[in-house]
Amino acid sequence: MCGIFGIVTATERRLGGILLSAGRRLAYRGYDSVGAATIDRPGRIDLRKDVGKIDAVNARLHLDEMEGERGIVQLRWATFGSPSYENAQPHLDSDGDLVGAHNGNIVNNVQLREEFIRAGMTVRGTNDGESCVHAVERYVDQGLPMTEAIRRAARDLQGDYAFVIASKDERDEAGRPVIHAIKMGSGLVVGLGDGFACVSSDLPSVLPLTNRIVRIRDGEMVTLHPDRVEIRRVEDGALIEREVETFTEGMDAAEKGGYPHFMEKEIHEQPKVAADLIHLLTASPHVAPFLDDLESARHVYFVGCGTSYHACLIGAAYFNRIAGIPAVGILAPQFTETIARTLGPDDAVVFVSQSGETKDVLSAVNAARPRGARILGVLNVLGSALMHASDHYLPLACGYEISVPATKTFLNQVILFLYLADRLRREGRPIDWPRVPVLIGETLAATDAAAKQVAELLNPHSEMYYLGYGLTLGTAMEGALKLKEITYAHCEGMLSSEFKHGPLSAVHDGYPVVFVSAPDDAAMMVNHVNEVTCRGGRAIVVAAADELLGKNASDYITLPDAGHDLTALISVLPLQLVSYYMSLARGIDPDFPRNLSKTLTVD
Repeated sequence: MCGIFGIVTATERRLGGILLSAGRRLAYRGYDSVGAATIDRPGRIDLRKDVGKIDAVNARLHLDEMEGERGIVQLRWATFGSPSYENAQPHLDSDGDLVGAHNGNIVNNVQLREEFIRAGMTVRGTNDGESCVHAVERYVDQGLPMTEAIRRAARDLQGDYAFVIASKDERDEAGRPVIHAIKMGSGLVVGLGDGFACVSSDLPSVLPLTNRIVRIRDGEMVTLHPDRVEIRRVEDGALIEREVETFTEGMDAAEKGGYPHFMEKEIHEQPKVAADLIHLLTASPHVAPFLDDLESARHVYFVGCGTSYHACLIGAAYFNRIAGIPAVGILAPQFTETIARTLGPDDAVVFVSQSGETKDVLSAVNAARPRGARILGVLNVLGSALMHASDHYLPLACGYEISVPATKTFLNQVILFLYLADRLRREGRPIDWPRVPVLIGETLAATDAAAKQVAELLNPHSEMYYLGYGLTLGTAMEGALKLKEITYAHCEGMLSSEFKHGPLSAVHDGYPVVFVSAPDDAAMMVNHVNEVTCRGGRAIVVAAADELLGKNASDYITLPDAGHDLTALISVLPLQLVSYYMSLARGIDPDFPRNLSKTLTVD
């Protein structure tokens, strides 16, 4: 989410076209506002920014006409601070001497803003990118050089981020202009060309200019001169030697991060976006009022459609199991017809929508509002209709999801619900949150080969079932939806104990049924597995290693030992991979399946 690009050149020139082109190539990451800044040789900063799409903003502000020796462009995906002119990036420091932009989340943004305001700095918005600039300003004002000021600022900034920044008056020992960038968890790559150097969140905005690449690693900062770069360790400022590499792959591979499809890329982004969300929730001032409304409510409902509904089922189960709060997960149209008329001011409804524009969800909000219920939003797009309709809201911090099938947005919805339930926990051991992103990465690595084998087993079949129990019901339903979306096979997700009440009649020799089990449910799930295998069906189990399940299953995808609550979260990962590999086997583009849209704005 968000994209930054900066460039420094040997001579003053019209940089606007370069910045505009770079911004367009970063647009696939998703954004709600656009801005650019240039610095000319006399040291004048030209800053232009606004809310909107890049071509519309350019039509109003003529970004393509901007000139200078140095330039920065940023496309912002809002997390801290709603989309607005003040929150659009780049940002100036108090006196207009520094200009910079960031990518990522500064989770202690609220605390830093309070410090900067008390110190008399000019804080214009609520965006955490502005906090990056003021954090450097604080040390520049103490007389420190830019490289040292950036190093000190990094100690104050908590979260995963990268930023680029320039001082209007700074030049190197040869009188050439410079810009600086730092990588602390978010992407950053440098390009070296003839008479210029550039830096960006990722490769697509660099490759049209040069294929000579320097990859910056976490905990490093870089100073860009028109003819060279200097890399330093943030920890101690020591210089680092790094070879320049020549990138030989095409633009399509660069945009997809080297993956053949956006879906696979987004599956493997999940450890990172999970860490981003956990950092955000830990520091967000929006969490406490959200929790207050849930804890004090008479009734709690989790409302969504499709993938978001499946996350709601898991969220409701978490609240019942962990927080001891009765909660119900329900489809948005069903909520409107069966629940909305009975709501009152003591009730709380959590509406969940990746886009924040889902028509069925907004209709449910409109049905709940006249009854006085508290409206709580969970969404990925700040500035969306759901955000504005909510009394309190929490962002998912996933960035843009290009592939139509939701992957990282579902995972972060489940993480958010588990986090809220954990904060309201009545008993038991709290979740080890720093471990969760690591566990997600371990699960992807541990289950990839088995998922590919299961996809081969399922591919000859045109119909099948995914069954879950308790916490894993929503996971099984989500896995079934992924398979339907991108393989066009019919796959029904349902409660495993309900399978014997009718659907069991479909089982015949070799008929595949996938069971998703959490550890505490293994004994119950063995019964359901045997209902299938004794009739000649093939039972494929997704679970942590369990002797009982292992002896009764036909095939097994072994999850890391994560405990009961986290299994509902990580078990979706191999199901995503199964769908992806089966889609490829069928020659279907998983990113753009037929008949589907990412955002549904119709009833």
